[in-house]
Amino acid sequence: MAGPKLDGAGNVKLVTLHEAMAILQQCHGIVESCAMDVKNNRPINAGVQRLKRASTPLIGKLKGQYGMIADVVIAMLLAATRGGGDAIKVRGLREGIASVRTQLEIAEAKVIENHSVEKEKKGEATDETERAPTA
Repeated sequence: MAGPKLDGAGNVKLVTLHEAMAILQQCHGIVESCAMDVKNNRPINAGVQRLKRASTPLIGKLKGQYGMIADVVIAMLLAATRGGGDAIKVRGLREGIASVRTQLEIAEAKVIENHSVEKEKKGEATDETERAPTA
């Protein structure tokens, strides 16, 4: 089933969100490899550096249109580079990934709702009927 037709701005925003979701999947894979490192009593420092490199394009992609989601990614990386136990860092990273994924899904639903072309056509038709003189 094809999705709803969107206007130009909606298409651009939706492409941005889908690309961000793909990058987020890569980041999620890195976080899960860090979790395996914690389980096997290995340090996660290399995984955190990989995550920083992988999430930089995500921040750049989101900063223009979805700055608040980009700020969540930045806060997640900041928490990962601070001191503390590796298990706590991994838990925070998992929560951050889940939060960003949820926010991206909500943003996608909002874009579809606000930029749908059929919605605009229905709105224009009701305006014309209200302006028509009645006899």
